[in-house]
Amino acid sequence: MRRMAILALALMLLPLAAMAQMTASLVADRVELTGDGRLIAEGNVMVFYDGTVLSAARITYDRATDRLVIDGPIFLRTSEGAILTADAASLDPQLQGGLLRSARLVLNEQLQLAANRLDRVDGRYSALSQAAVTSCAVCGTRPPLWEIRARQVIHDEETRQLYFDNATFRLGGVPVFWLPRLRLPDPTNTRATGFLIPEIRSTDQLGLGIKTPWFVTLGPHRDLRLTPYLSPRTTTLEARYRQAFLTGEITIRGAISDDEIRPGTLRGFILAEGGFDLTYDRRLTFGIERTSDPAYLLDYGQGDKDRLASFVALEQVRQRTLFQADLTFYESLREGESNAALPPLVAHLAWERQAAQAVGHVTYGAGVDALARTGTATGDAGRDLLRAGGFVQWRGDWIGGPGLLAEFEGRLAIDAYRIGDDPAWPGSALTATPAVAATLRWPLLRAMPGGATHVIEPTAHLGWGARLGDTVPNEDSTLVEFDEGNLFALDRFPGEDAAETGARAALGIGWTRIGPEGSVIGLSFGRIFRMDEDPGFSQASGLAGPVSDWQVAGRLELPNGLAISGRALLEEGGEFGKSAARADWSGPAVDLSAVYVWLPADDFENRPDPIAEWTVAAAYRIGDRWTLRADGRYDIAADRPARAGVGLGWRNECVTVDVSVSRRYTSTAMVEPTTDFGLSVSLGGFAAGQSTDLARAACRN
Repeated sequence: MRRMAILALALMLLPLAAMAQMTASLVADRVELTGDGRLIAEGNVMVFYDGTVLSAARITYDRATDRLVIDGPIFLRTSEGAILTADAASLDPQLQGGLLRSARLVLNEQLQLAANRLDRVDGRYSALSQAAVTSCAVCGTRPPLWEIRARQVIHDEETRQLYFDNATFRLGGVPVFWLPRLRLPDPTNTRATGFLIPEIRSTDQLGLGIKTPWFVTLGPHRDLRLTPYLSPRTTTLEARYRQAFLTGEITIRGAISDDEIRPGTLRGFILAEGGFDLTYDRRLTFGIERTSDPAYLLDYGQGDKDRLASFVALEQVRQRTLFQADLTFYESLREGESNAALPPLVAHLAWERQAAQAVGHVTYGAGVDALARTGTATGDAGRDLLRAGGFVQWRGDWIGGPGLLAEFEGRLAIDAYRIGDDPAWPGSALTATPAVAATLRWPLLRAMPGGATHVIEPTAHLGWGARLGDTVPNEDSTLVEFDEGNLFALDRFPGEDAAETGARAALGIGWTRIGPEGSVIGLSFGRIFRMDEDPGFSQASGLAGPVSDWQVAGRLELPNGLAISGRALLEEGGEFGKSAARADWSGPAVDLSAVYVWLPADDFENRPDPIAEWTVAAAYRIGDRWTLRADGRYDIAADRPARAGVGLGWRNECVTVDVSVSRRYTSTAMVEPTTDFGLSVSLGGFAAGQSTDLARAACRN
């Protein structure tokens, strides 16, 4: 019987199918062909047409009027995933136009639109009369948490927009506000012109205000977001522009403000970044960072940068060559730091090439570095410097014996300097920096009966370096880090203006245990011994003197989400030098992160006072709905908090609410402590809202 039904409907719809280049299929328990040209299908009726599936209790097709009369319950799923239910319907055979009674439309399994009547027009529009729209669970006659009721709602499937006429927003069934016209994107529309989620913000300096972002699409590859920020103490307009090109992208953010913090003065900032692929291996990037005054970014919650950098850079990366060129302009926002003496202008140009040899490989290259201070001072505050030079480096390794790994390397660099505006140094200088090193490693592995694996790797390193020629000022190697990454390095200075000299030896050992359940435990120790101490290293670096501090590092990773890592410099008397530790734990209900940093005072590194602080961040999920957050930074050296914040979030299948309060304790001549309150509410089901993966609330009797 079902095969007969399919054949009969296909014959009757043959002219339509030929025009549309589609075929319709129907299956039913019983099919009847009447003498007046009607086809009646009853019992578990299913219609398949162009990706659309329709099920109903009874379908009648009248060939004379070319209409389908459908008796419910009706269930229709479109090829785009929309779901439509109704009690009765009258549609054309292509299901593109018609009328449905007591209809409910579900978009993207999120947003429900219920109406007494739904009119389908041109296969594009769905017009719902006396409609109610919500993404919340609807239980019987009880009103949902929120809904929008309107005289008419039109859904445009092509533009994926919802148009409301005479709309009322209700909370728990109580009308809150009325809008004569309203347009919202449907949940499948991820990019549409319109208002985004408003945000309420209150600070000590700016008072209680509201941000109302307006998103504007400027074609498929460009958009603009304008955010008016209004409060009794400020009138601000924030903006963000984005554009994607075939070979790159740009993003520009900025704001302009008229506030009571600096009356009569316009304040603002601009941050821009972008990058373009000029060829398959060549990329141009740039960035612009400017602000009207040092306190603006902190006052308006735009970040806590204390130095701004505007740059343009060109990079080319090939299989064996690397080319880099960049120019950077720095601007300091730190109290007491002079922009003219930073230096503000820094240029870098470098080229490198690697060539494989019969034994090892050779890397050679050349580079130019320049820095310019813009003030009129002389000496350290006014010195300009230009360096041009080249280098050649060889590196090879050898494996032999019972798993011994030997590494050999050598390097020679020659640099010419031009120094200006500093009478303490000659106008020109020439240096040569040779260095050689040999490293011997012996990794030992043992598999335990329980499945754990232990790896022990003792390492010995011998090195020698010299600095020949003239003495030059140190501009690029003032901050030296000593950790497990450079314990066996050829040179531990990060730049070219300083070099590690003399003969030295480094000894270290590392141990790692890999458990069968996925746990990892690691510990390493190391130390450097010198024939003569190097005066270029400061005491806080851990490398001063004939014997360095002990370098200690460890890590712990467990399958339950706990990860702990740390490194420290241990001085001869047992006191800790530079130290850092981090702990992270991610569990079913808790996320925790904590960082500890200790840096001793060092005038050479421009740190007159020690730095010691804790930074913590935690999130606790209370069931499926609530999330409690907290974060903070405590300055141990000053014995006072630097920043603290808490937040509370609640969400269900249709609403997300976030409340936060934070306190910044920083106090300078330009910045005052401030407390910031924030409130954000978003409705699920619209592109402007936030989707949720929560299960829909169950209805209870």
